[in-house]
Order: sequence, then C-alpha cells, then structure tokens
Amino acid sequence: MFITDIKRVIDQVSREKGIDAEVLINTLKEAIISAARKKIGPRADIEVHYDPKSGEVEVFHFKEVVEEVEYADSELTLEEGYEYDPECEIGDSLGIRVDTEEFGRIAAQSAKQVIIQKMREAERNAVYENFIHKKGKIINGIVQRFDRGSIIVNLGQAEAVLRPRDQMPKENYKRGDRIRALVLDVLEESKGAQIILSRTHPDFIMELFKTEVPEVSEGIVTLRGAARVPGIRAKIAVSSIDSDVDPVGACVGMKGNRVQNIVQELRGEKIDIVQWSPDIARFVCNALSPAEIARVIIDEDNQSMEVIVNDEYLSIAIGKGGQNVSLACEITGWHLEVTSEEDYSREVKEGYDSLMKLSGVGLTLAEVLFKSGYSSLLDILEADTEDLMSIVELDETGTRAMMEEAKQLLEQEYEDEQAASMTEETVEQTDPGVGDAVQEDDTPEERGQGVGSVENEKDPETDDPDDAQV
Repeated sequence: MFITDIKRVIDQVSREKGIDAEVLINTLKEAIISAARKKIGPRADIEVHYDPKSGEVEVFHFKEVVEEVEYADSELTLEEGYEYDPECEIGDSLGIRVDTEEFGRIAAQSAKQVIIQKMREAERNAVYENFIHKKGKIINGIVQRFDRGSIIVNLGQAEAVLRPRDQMPKENYKRGDRIRALVLDVLEESKGAQIILSRTHPDFIMELFKTEVPEVSEGIVTLRGAARVPGIRAKIAVSSIDSDVDPVGACVGMKGNRVQNIVQELRGEKIDIVQWSPDIARFVCNALSPAEIARVIIDEDNQSMEVIVNDEYLSIAIGKGGQNVSLACEITGWHLEVTSEEDYSREVKEGYDSLMKLSGVGLTLAEVLFKSGYSSLLDILEADTEDLMSIVELDETGTRAMMEEAKQLLEQEYEDEQAASMTEETVEQTDPGVGDAVQEDDTPEERGQGVGSVENEKDPETDDPDDAQV
C-alpha cells in the first residue's frame, strides 16, 4: 500500500479532528479509486476493501468477459479470463486484484490530494455537526485575534467570530482573555462552518440565569422572556410552578449573590427581574416597576395599553431616554403609552367637552360614549354606524345625523384654528416689537415717524415751544 500504517493514520485523525472513522475510510476508498482510474482508465470498475481490524487495503479491478474486447480497461477475452478463473464464461465479471504500487508516483500524489481534500470537507462537516447543537447555548473561548472590529475566538476545534454589533459597549479584550458568549448562529459555508457569537442578545442573559439559578435549570422557575439595552439595562420576566417558590427571590439569590454574578458578567448592566402574570394588566404594571401605576386602559384589538401614573412617577415609568417603557413594551409584547394623571384628566375633560357639543349629548351620554372608546368628535366621525347605534340608542338616521354633526363641528374647529393662526401672523407683522428695530443712528425726527409713534410738533402759527401738544 502506498500509505503505510493506514489504520494508525485514520485512528489518529479521527481522534484529533473529531471526524468519524467511517467517513475517513470512505474518503480513502474514493481516493484510491480515483488514483486507479488515472492509471488504468476512466471506465475501470474499481472496488476497494478495507479491513478495520488489520488496516489492510485491497483493490480489485472488475472486467467483463467478452468475445471481442472493445474497452480494454473494462473488458477481457475468454482466454484472458481463464488465467484468473478457469471456469469463467462469456458475460462473467472477474475481480482482478491490483497492486497499488502499480499506480505510480503521480497517481499516488493524486490520491493523496483527494484524501486531504476529503479530510478537510469531513472536518468542516464535523465542526458544523458539533456546533449546530450548541446554537442558543453559552460557550467559553479564548480571544485569539482581532479583525476589523470583530473578535476571533478560539473554541478549541474551531474559531468563532464576535462581530462589533454583538459586543457589549465599553468592553475591551486583549489576546488570550477568556470570553463567554452565546452561540447565535452556525452557518454552513463553502469555506467551512462559520460560528457567530453574541453577548448582546436577550437569550444571553436568559442562559446566564439558567447557569446561576438552580430552580431555573430544574424547571421550577420559568424564564418568560427578556429585553435588553446592552450594557445599560435589562428586564427579564419569570414565573414559578411552585407556589412556595418566589421566582423573583430565587433569581435574586441570598443577599443578591446570584443576580450580582450575572451583573458582573454583563459589566454592570442593571437587571430588573419582573414577576410574570397571565393577567396582562398586572404584568404590565410589574414590567413598569418601580413606577406605581394608577390605572390602565386596554385596547385588546390593537394590543395597546394606555398607562396612567401619578405625576411624580411619570419620569420613573418612562425611564432615562425612554428605556423603561421601551423594555416593558418589548417584554410584554404590547404597545404602551404612559401618561400622567394630570394630562389624562385634561384629556378626559377635553373629550367630554367635545362630545357634549353634539345635540342631545349630555353628561350621562358623554360618559357612556367615553367609556365605550369614543373620546372625541373624530372617534364619532370614524365610528361604525351599527356600533354607535347600539350605544346612543338611536335609529340609523339619527346616528348618521350625529356623525354628520360631528363632521361639521370638526370642520368649524379647523376653520377657527386657521383664522386664529392668520390673526396671530397679522399681529406679529404689525407689532413694533416684532417689526424693524429702532436704529440708534436714526434722528429724533425719523424715530418720530414709526408705526404707532406719537409726534411732538410745533404749532405752525407760532415758534413758542410752550404751545407744543402731545
């Protein structure tokens, strides 16, 4: 055999590269077949047998027995067949054992290249198969090098990439540092499996809780979802299947040691652990903590909710840069609008006042309309006729008349606003405080001729200054 001690080579490569030995054996067979055909001919029917116990390789060249040979690399005459099998007949296929040393140096080199290529393909496939099952899990690695902002991480059998957008802000690494990250994706590409890591994905913080909180790994505490502003703030929703186990307390740990370990891993990122609830209103209130919620108005059709908070908690509910309400929206899956009680009361009063402009709508009916979701004239105008009929208890003609009146009132309000706007512009143009400023170089006579000015004039009949009138 042109490869000595092939069994040792296969066992060593299989062990070091993590490639199945059967894959390597098949690769070896294909390489030998390729080399044999280069030596014998492209039509040659070659079979390779490998003994996994002894490591012996046997190569057989099969030829068909024919009366007249047309293709020498796949056929032989009956007389030639008798040399291998005295009992052969026309149409039989004879397997002739081939000495691999006859392939020659070029054929052996070709076989070697095929083996190397197939081994690389097998190694790439092995990497993909090994890491595709780790997708969504945390993995440890060592920073190997940097490439245009990306961090190349050595995972042992393979390399992974931590792209700039998947890195935590203000994190600095140097070569040789240990790093933990989430396996975000494993891509099968022509050059091999590409492993994408992330430290900013919400699943990263959930996997950290699974490793730090035994109740989570045991299934007692369930992680319902997470939302993050990486490096700044995060919210994670938890629940418990055991009434005796407080999910929030379990995640916080004794003296906060569990959550503090995660905070340190995330470089000081603040974490809000939120009690999940099947009641969406209560869940939203928990998600907006530490703000205290006065009331909520739910719109299930649009999955939106108006949250009214006490005036002193408005800034807390919204959070710095809107982070608190934004994370609450993401973790609950609902669109949230946070309003102070003062603003809400003013909106309610304006809504009642606008509804009561309609003929036949008093305070009682305005309250019914408001509670039914019709808080303005525009809502009346855009309402479904049948729905509005059932609320105002009018026939279709009366309901349509109400909607038409709402349209006229809205048009009148628009015209009044336009007129008021034009009046303000006119006043600004004629107001001396807004018009041309009095220049310091103007003479007293020139200053006296400005708009709205009062002149001191001498009586044309006399030069006595005492006769001047203002």
